[in-house]
Amino acid sequence: MSKKLFAEFFGTFWLVLGGCGSAVFAAAFPELGIGFAGVALAFGLTVVTMAYAVGHISGAHFNPAVSFGLWAAGKFQLKELWGYIIVQVLGAIAAAVIIYLIVTGKEGFTEVGGFAANGYGELSPGGYSLVSALITEFVMTFFFLLVIIGAIDERAPKGFAPLAIGLALTLIHLISIPVTNTSVNPARSTSQAIFAGGAYLSQLWLFWVAPICGAIAAGWVGRYLFRKG
Repeated sequence: MSKKLFAEFFGTFWLVLGGCGSAVFAAAFPELGIGFAGVALAFGLTVVTMAYAVGHISGAHFNPAVSFGLWAAGKFQLKELWGYIIVQVLGAIAAAVIIYLIVTGKEGFTEVGGFAANGYGELSPGGYSLVSALITEFVMTFFFLLVIIGAIDERAPKGFAPLAIGLALTLIHLISIPVTNTSVNPARSTSQAIFAGGAYLSQLWLFWVAPICGAIAAGWVGRYLFRKG
């Protein structure tokens, strides 16, 4: 179990460092910024690389919503759920600390700003409402879990699950960055909201509730859809 927890810690750390780090440092870099598409790809690449690296140890969840969804699908034990969630959040916060330490070293630094945090209303990149954010996070996480559950099914092509999952996460970000800055991951949302502070913290509840509910719903559907016979 300790190896699983270490793998989840480092995997979530890498996801936040790579995904949120690219958003903070490179998304709007003068003239050479990677933009939304680059950030979306960065998130997908973090999952692909770390899933291949430690997926055989922990299952490569790196996300409390994924852990809840796989539990609902009958592919993960409840006794391991809370340990996974704790280390996922800790890994995300540790990565946010590294991002913070780097960004504060920039000449002329005054504040972290949005820090790649998630939000709705005035905090949404495109000004989308709470309802829009709720629908987006629920639906995106639902389909993310369906892809995961299907990709790891024993009847699926072997060895390609990390690619399918990483590409799904990339697509999700391409769709939803303008709406909520894309969460589908409560640990990632928590780590960035802690440093962004203020209204971002007050909106954090949505980025726990919607992804987890969407993941559990996908788990239930997956039980039926991928059941043998």
